[in-house]
Amino acid sequence: MNNFKSITPITRYLISFIPVFIFGQINPSNITIARDSYGVPHIFAKTDAELAYGLAWAHSEDDFKTIQQGYLAGNAILSKYIGIKGSGADFLSQMIRSDEIIERDYEKKISPEYKKILEAYSDGINSYAKLNPKKILHTDLFPITPKKMLKYAQLQLFISSEGNYWISKIINNDIKYVVIDQSNELFSKQQKGSNTFAFNSSKTKDGSSYLAINTHQPLDGPVSWYEAHLQSEEGTNILGGLFAGSPNILIGVNEHLAWCHTVNRPDKTDVFALEMDPNNKHRYIVDGKYYELEKFKAELTVKVLGVPIKIKKRYYRSIYGPTLKNKSGFFSVRTPSLFEIRALEQWWRMGKSKNFSEFYSNLKMKAVPGYNIGYADKNDTIFYISNGLIPKRTEGYDWKNVVPGNTKKTLWTSTYNIDELPQVIQPKSGFIYNTNHSPFLSTSEQENPIKDNFSSNMGFETYNNNRSTRLKQLIDENNKIDYNRFKQIKYDNTLPTPMAYSWMDINALFDIDPMRYPDIRNILTEIQNWDRKADVNSYGAGAFAILYFKLGKYYRQLPEPKIFPKTYLIDALRDTKKHMIKFFGTEKVKLGDFQKLVRGNKEIPIFGLRDVLTAMASVPYKKGLSKVTAGESYIELVKFTKEGPEIESIISYGSSDDPKSRHFDDQMDEYASFKTKKMTLDKEKILLDAEKIYNPK
Repeated sequence: MNNFKSITPITRYLISFIPVFIFGQINPSNITIARDSYGVPHIFAKTDAELAYGLAWAHSEDDFKTIQQGYLAGNAILSKYIGIKGSGADFLSQMIRSDEIIERDYEKKISPEYKKILEAYSDGINSYAKLNPKKILHTDLFPITPKKMLKYAQLQLFISSEGNYWISKIINNDIKYVVIDQSNELFSKQQKGSNTFAFNSSKTKDGSSYLAINTHQPLDGPVSWYEAHLQSEEGTNILGGLFAGSPNILIGVNEHLAWCHTVNRPDKTDVFALEMDPNNKHRYIVDGKYYELEKFKAELTVKVLGVPIKIKKRYYRSIYGPTLKNKSGFFSVRTPSLFEIRALEQWWRMGKSKNFSEFYSNLKMKAVPGYNIGYADKNDTIFYISNGLIPKRTEGYDWKNVVPGNTKKTLWTSTYNIDELPQVIQPKSGFIYNTNHSPFLSTSEQENPIKDNFSSNMGFETYNNNRSTRLKQLIDENNKIDYNRFKQIKYDNTLPTPMAYSWMDINALFDIDPMRYPDIRNILTEIQNWDRKADVNSYGAGAFAILYFKLGKYYRQLPEPKIFPKTYLIDALRDTKKHMIKFFGTEKVKLGDFQKLVRGNKEIPIFGLRDVLTAMASVPYKKGLSKVTAGESYIELVKFTKEGPEIESIISYGSSDDPKSRHFDDQMDEYASFKTKKMTLDKEKILLDAEKIYNPK
């Protein structure tokens, strides 16, 4: 007993859960992790469950901190670790009450096969924690369990359904916002997007099918991509990307098919204004019947002068969903992701699909709440769908805005089936594409889904953007496309003429006469004569990038629609000149001199602007520079030949989040030079060329 007391508290804590969680069904010696020359883990095992354990171990080696941060947020204990900055996530996690639906549905809705995946992955995380106690962020998180993993998934999917956006609107007493057109969200938030496009033999010179997996995510943090390869004797052989804490791959390629996601924004979430009983402040009325609000208190932790202090914040629940009170009354939020816990399992099943029929059947699970899907396979099939859990709403209400929460006519209980969503299967044109734009513009004009065939209550996007406009131009320029041209299209970095930003119109910039404004003549001329390519050595791109930053304050002053008048553009150009002179001493600044890709102490010039195909979103950095934080993040290009898939990929930084690892930043230079690394699903070749081969512990 004396010896036990001498052990550190954190180690003592870990010892307490070892018997339950470490000595399970997984034998780590049956799992092989092969690291290639870029540090990418290739994991081989007999079973899929063993793969999950190996993935947990390998990802923990590379980024244990980020995995924990996600789980801390999903389990409402992030504020215990970082204080008040984590209280928002903790409140949201508690308010959606995902623990209740997980407890209710876990045993009956998660398949026995997938339970093994979740259990093995949590075992892998716990094993790593046991052997690396100093890396644990907060002991309250451990042991990791499948249900804790699902709670984090539920939080992520609620956020991806824009539930958090509406919660913030209610809290800020601002709920008159139109949800459908998210293109006019705050200017500063136009950072994320994604591209996918596919060609089949009708469009390719060699008769192969191609898919571009080109997601635009934050380059770091919980929703940045991690690359891995998983191969088992149970039919899994998939290479692709996943987020921290995911037990399986979310986008990627197997021996038979490949798929990619891009963000879509149909109307998946609704806000309901409750009619309250004037004689009882916590009672509401629906169809003349009285209902009591369920009352809860979220428990949060903040630190004052380093001392943790617990606070409680009230929230409610009505028959419509999570509910908050503001100055205007009580409002409930409802979105289908709150009622479904099988999203991770659906992604796992999608990755195990062997043909289009299986893949489409797995979509019918209706568990993944959103995201466009671009698809190609070895059988020459290409496919696009604006996927999502979209409520079947009663006609006659303005679902774009807040709807009445005093009638069950607005209380939707079902969602559209997969075959009721906009989609294109094997078009004669030979191509599909999506860049976060309208699903009604996804292939040739003659074969596009017809907008009028879908209820306006579904709220699908109807706009183009710069990327969709430019991509369609490039596709139409070629009757037949070879693989080199396919890659050139993917790496195109040119804005179209006229510019087609979906959230603003700045084309008046090109109608201003430089001779009338001698003080900004040079900068204006540079931009107007610019070839619109976002190259690192472009002075026009450099001037435009700085101007884009300066437009922000004027954007917020504009009414809808956001059409910039010449007066605002001239003022922003003058701000641009001041910035250039102050920080660079010249009115000629290359894009790469202003915009940097930064990782630790490494800082390199980087291509890209918001809404070019090679999209980059940056934030102010130091000494007048900008630093890229989102955009081109994980790229995987797939060509299906008779011999199997040919694969190349690249990630923005490297496989490891450890600054001491050489894989912390070893892909940056190739990434910045539009280069990729050759990848394979061939176990024999991988083991032959591996830099390191070992078993997890």
